[in-house]
Amino acid sequence: MSLVLTSPPSLPPLFARGALLSPFKRPSPDAGFPRTRLVLPDLRVDLSRLAAYERVCGFPTGEDALPVTYPHVLGFPLAMRLMSGRDFPLPLLGLVHTSITVTRHRALAATGEYELSVHIDGLAPHRRGTEAAVVTAMRAGEEVVWESRSTYLARHRTRRQALEPAKEERKPLPEVAEWRIAGDVGRRYGAASGDRNPIHLHPFTARLFGFPRAIAHGMWTAARCLAAHGTPQATLVEAEFRAPVLLPGTVTYAAEGGRFELRGGAAGRVHVAGRVQPLG
Repeated sequence: MSLVLTSPPSLPPLFARGALLSPFKRPSPDAGFPRTRLVLPDLRVDLSRLAAYERVCGFPTGEDALPVTYPHVLGFPLAMRLMSGRDFPLPLLGLVHTSITVTRHRALAATGEYELSVHIDGLAPHRRGTEAAVVTAMRAGEEVVWESRSTYLARHRTRRQALEPAKEERKPLPEVAEWRIAGDVGRRYGAASGDRNPIHLHPFTARLFGFPRAIAHGMWTAARCLAAHGTPQATLVEAEFRAPVLLPGTVTYAAEGGRFELRGGAAGRVHVAGRVQPLG
């Protein structure tokens, strides 16, 4: 079933509803989930918000082009409407973004007009809890110009360890740059994107969910890497968020060919691993 919206949902009431309902959620990969596909037609980009996003993520500003990750931000209010509802089984508070796959079919003008759609594609067991998959698509006319699939993890005890594919062991990528990340990056990205999950904002609120300090948004780390790496106009991007980046902190950006990663600490722990592949 599709539900057509006349404007983007307001995020503060959705966060409030999600927070109030979170203690009553009982996450399980076998739980029911909302089947509604939300559609937002006639969408135009707020150029001032886009510029704030570009600045905090390191993309060039002032160009008539959307960064490859920005449609995720545009679709976030729709995803939040679904994930904050009573029929979504995972608690919104503490939900962690674990991966994203983006397909951009062509360059996207910042001044264009688009249609967005978002739906929940299912639940799956994870060794640390339950993951939900969220699919976002952006159309220009009848043409799908951008689409993504994100996974979000609700951490909870599991009766059995979920089977996951073994990660391919590769030698570390060569270091390109060292980045010192300020403690307010979570708040700055939250203001630009609308994603004000408390795990990203302050040490106190992050500790409520088991983190020693606030952590960077996964999508900020991916966007920051992609701003440094660059992407073709038609591209497939994959990013896996393996470990949280504590704020403030120092990380190493590494890249070679189409692959990139963000590492931190003396042991070189991988926080984000991804790849960029041209299409066509």
